[in-house]
Amino acid sequence: MGSDMILAADGGGSGAFNLLLLLAVPLVFYFLLIRPQSKRRKEQANMQNSMEPGARVLTTSGIRATIVEVDDDGLLLEIADGVEVRFVKQAVMQVLKDEPEEIDDELDEDDDQDEDGDGVDLAKDDTEVDLSKDGETEDAEPLDAEVKDTDATDEDGEPESKPKGKAKVKADKSA
Repeated sequence: MGSDMILAADGGGSGAFNLLLLLAVPLVFYFLLIRPQSKRRKEQANMQNSMEPGARVLTTSGIRATIVEVDDDGLLLEIADGVEVRFVKQAVMQVLKDEPEEIDDELDEDDDQDEDGDGVDLAKDDTEVDLSKDGETEDAEPLDAEVKDTDATDEDGEPESKPKGKAKVKADKSA
């Protein structure tokens, strides 16, 4: 019986470790979660309070705009020439550096021209490509026989269009 008491006393060292672990977990949560979040919240509040007309901003919905007017809790933003929209200050995600129209112009130029020349030429020519799976010609019967109703019209009073059995696409083979 006495030896059982000695073994129980030796296991008592884990109680101090458990107490230390209980104190360490809240500290880890504070330093890894709570403190960085409150720091970010303060920075966001300072940024929202320091906004001035003429500054370029990015909203949380991804709109780039210029501040026209600042109210107590809202902003008047110009998103395009002559287009002004009212936002709350919390909708502004960040104030952009002074790079106003250069980025937008570069993106527009990239859309207009193909840099590497690998684009598809959609010009019409005499070659046709058959996109049907079975390779049948256009004269074959359609997959599902339909009764052709020439008097059918849609809601607008225009003749109703019927789907065709096969699709033909013209392709440029010279490329």
